[in-house]
Amino acid sequence: MQKITPCLILVLCCAVFCPRPAAALNFSARKPKFGYTDGSGKKQSIEIVDKYYPKKLVQPFGNDSKIDPKLRRAATIAEERARAHSLSKCWHYVKEALVAAGVVKSRPQTTLAKQAGQELVKDYGFKKLPVTDPYQAPVGAVLVYGAKRAAGHVEIRTENGFVSDFRSKTPSRRPLLGIFAKS
Repeated sequence: MQKITPCLILVLCCAVFCPRPAAALNFSARKPKFGYTDGSGKKQSIEIVDKYYPKKLVQPFGNDSKIDPKLRRAATIAEERARAHSLSKCWHYVKEALVAAGVVKSRPQTTLAKQAGQELVKDYGFKKLPVTDPYQAPVGAVLVYGAKRAAGHVEIRTENGFVSDFRSKTPSRRPLLGIFAKS
């Protein structure tokens, strides 16, 4: 028994002062996997993500050099004037940003946000873009959303998300009527 105790102490001291063998056990362990069945019925598995590594966007997804540079300025103006929460004045704030940036010469006259796209095309030279995903809209594009019994919603795509009378990282959940820009 007396010989076992010094040996045990020696082994424990080696484990404490030489952690490399213990760390090697951590690297050799298999990473946990998540199993699922795909659409064709085949069983698949993928590694579980246990760490988050944020990436900074160097350039926004919706960057398009073919649209009027004044629209990018309108997006910046709208973002500077926007609030943290909605005031239910989205079309009012977007109109003001478009006028301030010089995109339109006079203030649009429609009152409902869902009518904005029609007026911008008819009176101000905007075109409806063939884009249906708000995240793929170019920076400065005007996104118009409909609603059955409500006024709808209008917002401008920015480098950081979407803005109207308030800022948001995500687009509106209303049905998208169109994405409009001026070239």
